[in-house]
Amino acid sequence: MTLIQLTRLNVLSSATRRTRIICSQLKMSSMASEGEVILEKKGSKGIITLNRPKALNALNLSMVRKMYPKLKEWEEDPKSTMVIIKGAGEKAFCAGGDIKAVIDSGSKGDPNAGSFFREEYILNNAIGTLHIPYIALIDGITMGGGVGLSVHGSFRVATERTLFAMPETGIGLFPDVGGGYFMPRLGGRLGIFLSLTGMRLKARDVYKAGVATHFVESEKIPQLEEELLALHNPVEKDIASVLDRYHKECQLGREKGFSLKADLDRIDKLFGGNTLEQIFKDLEKDGSEWADKQLQILKQKSPTSMKVTLRQLIEGADLSLQDCLMMEYRIAEGCLRGHDFYEGVRALLVDKDNDPKWNPKTIEEVTDEIVESHFRQLDNDLILWPDVLERKFEP
Repeated sequence: MTLIQLTRLNVLSSATRRTRIICSQLKMSSMASEGEVILEKKGSKGIITLNRPKALNALNLSMVRKMYPKLKEWEEDPKSTMVIIKGAGEKAFCAGGDIKAVIDSGSKGDPNAGSFFREEYILNNAIGTLHIPYIALIDGITMGGGVGLSVHGSFRVATERTLFAMPETGIGLFPDVGGGYFMPRLGGRLGIFLSLTGMRLKARDVYKAGVATHFVESEKIPQLEEELLALHNPVEKDIASVLDRYHKECQLGREKGFSLKADLDRIDKLFGGNTLEQIFKDLEKDGSEWADKQLQILKQKSPTSMKVTLRQLIEGADLSLQDCLMMEYRIAEGCLRGHDFYEGVRALLVDKDNDPKWNPKTIEEVTDEIVESHFRQLDNDLILWPDVLERKFEP
């Protein structure tokens, strides 16, 4: 072999190695991206694992775009019997949506900034109208987008590690992902109270409030999942039977009553107004330590978000899930056009100075016109067709 041939061989060999390295890197990058959410089929059961534990399994657009078609594929497979969704790690099921990415696009004037909301809401609707049982194992933090991935399904299993909240008014947003549908259906004015204040519910309280359908010790969740996966061609009542048994066997925190039980009457009374001004007035007039505490909490939230949220929940009480999600897409676009969403994320999630400068600053300055602008028809309205098998949210 000549020197020239050897040289050419070495060059080709080097180029081949580089190509293999690049392909390997691209493959690893693709696997890492796909690994944000793991989609598996074990027999007749689909399993979704939110796999961003370091980010508390926060939901991003890439994950939504992987989950939706797979969910529809499983639903259309006549052999499918259930879907289980869970979060990786021990801290969170899903702590919410990847709001920072939305803010980044919106602040740059990207006309597609609302794509995340649009596609997320389509996924929420798919869950709420799924023709096969959907079991959400909400073991850990479950907020915002994580609520949308769980509460519309057939079953929601909470544990002592579950932390539920819809804290959006604190960042200039509103309780979306179908919050307008399920929060008013928690009974009385509890959903309005939780949405305006952003109060957190923990452990068995998540079940007692009606958010979860079952409560099980976190250490029993793997065993529960194994038993569900071992069921042979189960129908919904078979799944319910297993979940009911685990729930009944769980003694953890059973002796404790609902932490808000003593406050439910005054929540209904003091948060019963149909305007935010009336709620503030009723709290001020009550004058109790409890009422003053709630008033101080509300004064830290975005005035615009609170007014929009109150209207959203009052109207949502009489709407279908589809109509609520369509309304919420209009509200989300309104938030992207406004000021408080960007300021709230800056203050609480980016700079973390916890000192948002709301504009308008007070509820009195938030005019009916400002609120109405969040509910107006859009040129690119989200359209969702109702499904005759839509599940009714039953707390």
